Order: sequence, then C-alpha cells, then structure tokens
Amino acid sequence: MPRNQGKVPSRCDVCVMGGGPAGSNVAALLAQKGFSVVLLERETHPRYQVGESLIPHFWKFADQTGVTSAVQEEGFLGKGGAITVWDGKIHQFRFAEFGFKRPALHVERDRFDEILFDHASKSGAQAFEGVSIKSVSFDGDVPEVFFQKSGESADSLQSLRATYVVDASGAATLLARQFGTRKLVDSDKRYVALWGYYDDARFFSIDGESHAYSELGKAKPATFVSSYEHGWSWHIALRENTSVGLVSTVEQLKRRSRSERERYYVDTCAEIPFLKDLLASATLNETRIRFMPDYSYYSEKICGDGFYCIGDAGAFSDPIFSHGLQATFYGSAVCAWGIESALNDPGRKERYAKICDAKLRQYYDFSRALALGASGAEGSDEELVKKLLESMSPGDLEMTLVASVISNRSDNFRKMASDAGLLDRFGGGYFTDKATFLQELHV
Repeated sequence: MPRNQGKVPSRCDVCVMGGGPAGSNVAALLAQKGFSVVLLERETHPRYQVGESLIPHFWKFADQTGVTSAVQEEGFLGKGGAITVWDGKIHQFRFAEFGFKRPALHVERDRFDEILFDHASKSGAQAFEGVSIKSVSFDGDVPEVFFQKSGESADSLQSLRATYVVDASGAATLLARQFGTRKLVDSDKRYVALWGYYDDARFFSIDGESHAYSELGKAKPATFVSSYEHGWSWHIALRENTSVGLVSTVEQLKRRSRSERERYYVDTCAEIPFLKDLLASATLNETRIRFMPDYSYYSEKICGDGFYCIGDAGAFSDPIFSHGLQATFYGSAVCAWGIESALNDPGRKERYAKICDAKLRQYYDFSRALALGASGAEGSDEELVKKLLESMSPGDLEMTLVASVISNRSDNFRKMASDAGLLDRFGGGYFTDKATFLQELHV
C-alpha cells in the first residue's frame, strides 16, 4: 500500500521527483535539516530495479542519513570483493586490502530501495507513491510540478510549487528530456544491457573457489565479471537467486525481435568461459529477459536556477566497477549541500548551483573515463577528472588505479593519471601485480 495516501501539498521548499536511492537520500538529508520536502514516486515500493552490487563507500553515506542500522538489520549478503576474467586474464579484488572495514554488499534492489524510501519518510519528508510527474514549468517565480495520482482520470492533473525541484527520475531523465539536453555518450561502440535471474547457480568466493548456491551462508560471494567478444557479463549472487547480465553492443541486438534477444542472452551466457560452468546446473527462473537500451548517456544541464538532476537522471555510465550507486549517493549528498546552502543564502544560489554542477559533472566524467575510456570525449572534461583523482585519499586512489588495469577499456584513463603524475607515487608494474592474484579458477 502507498505510504502516504493523503493530499499532496501545494507548496514546499523542495520537491524530489523519484523515490529511488538518489531521491530518497536527498529527501532524507534535506528533511533532517528542517526543510519541507515532498518526495514523489511513480510506483509503489517494493518495485523492481536492477543494480545489485554495492562497493563499501556506501556506508559513509548511510551513516550520514542514519539509515545504517536499517540496512544492517535486513541482512543483505556481504561480499569480499570481485573476480574478473578479462581477455583471459584473471584478476582478484579485495576491498579489505585497501583499508575498508565494512563489507561491500549484494542487495535486492526492491527491498534496498524500499528501506531508503521509508527512511526518507521517517526523516520528515512527505513521501507519496503512485504519483506520475507529467512536466515541470519554470515560467513562474518558482518551479511548478504537474503530476497525476494513480487511478485518477486523465483530466485530474494537479500541481505543486517548490523553491527547488530535484530530478531523481532515473533513466526516465525527466528534465533532460524536457530540456532536450540528454545526449548519448560518444564512444567507439554503443552498448545495451540484457539480464535475467537464475535459480541454484554456483558462485565464486574471493579465493577463486566455486560453491553450490546452498553454501551461500558458509562462503562469502564475490561479484564475478567476465569479458566476451562483444562486451562483458556480470554474475551477482543474491539471497534467493542470482542476477546474470550481459552488456553487448548495439550492433549485436539491432533488428532482433524480443524472442531473438532472449535467445541471444541464453546462448551467450552458455558460451562465456567460467560463467557457463556456474550456470550449468542452474535454471533461468523467468522467461522474460529484461533489456536496457541507450546504456550510457549524460545531460548537458545538471544544475540550474531552481533545479538539480542527480543519479541516473543526470547521467549514466556503464557500471562495470559497481560504482553506479556510489555515484548516486555522492550526487545526492552534493545536491543536498547545494540546496541547503541556497535556501539559507538565496543571494548566492547561482554560485551553489555552479559548484554542484561542476562536482556532479566531475564524478560522472570520472565514471565514464574509468568504465568506457571516454576521457576527452564530447561532453567530458579531462581536467575535472584529473582534479578528482588528485583529491582522492591514498587508499581510494590506489584502489581506483588497481581497478583500471582489470579491463582494456581504461587505457587512456591510466594515461591521464600518468600525465598528472599520479602513477609516480607507486612503483612500475605495481597495479598489475596488485590486481592479479589468481592463476586459475576452480568451478
């Protein structure tokens, strides 16, 4: 049932459009500061969402909003790191070796997102479900959000006015589409994603040993990533099943029907080394294979007069290193700071918006450069990425550079780091040695 079935107020300080992690997090932060916040979500939690792998940076943001205990009590699966097979080379990645005390997680996003949404409501945000945003007008002195509640007639359009609107609508990119500023990442190849869920799949632990699904409580799983001819695959063990996905080129999927895409997914998973062995005795637990086109994109307008775009509503990059939700939490924290500062000091609101725009764009560009080798491409700023790398803690910088040797898609990222003098802090060959521990995997 919807959390709040009452009347949506006609005025507030901040209207957050979208009740995923980005929207719930920024709503909680601003409500805790005493601002009137309205959080509008189109669906009803728990609702489906992909993206189940979290790196341990998440915990500092959970601490910031106070949702840590609720996440811990849920009992999501902890993971020790990741194992990748890229171009036949096996790499192992342990978070503990970079100073992290708390675990990375494999989470069911429907439940994880529900916890964050409920926490936003408990923090003081007025949270509503079953509310679809139709458009936002910026013609008045403050933005006006037009929406429709689920089950009501098409002519029952309502609106609310807010000093600030936050677009956290995810891949719907509500404001970017309204502004006409949504752009696909300019890279050598365009990618799409297909995924499904398997029952009783084996999984790898961080030492490279595979285990039966029934051993999840005894052995800690590792996120398993493997490259193949047209892209890469993921394997993420969850509490009831295993998320298995393919990232492939548009060329492989265009002009294929839905049934042909599904056959491509099943056949490809059955051919990828090691992944096919993990799935050999597993069963695809639903016939529908999900599909996401336009896999990497960005908006030319992220923050401006009266609006902020965060999470996937601002940009999305291939999450090969599980940093999608990390970018989301970082962006929501930056956005909360900017809006809080602007509401407390309206005379400098433009300055705060510019600062936030630069910080969000910087992190998006960093993600694109690391995952797609897109530094210097249209819509990215290489200098912003260099500045972010230079500001990282030694542990985070080391971990990022080690991660960059895993795939062949980060070559120009490492060149950029080298040009900035960052590789000089470590010995030659250090990163390759640090990331490669396993000579073979045992399925």
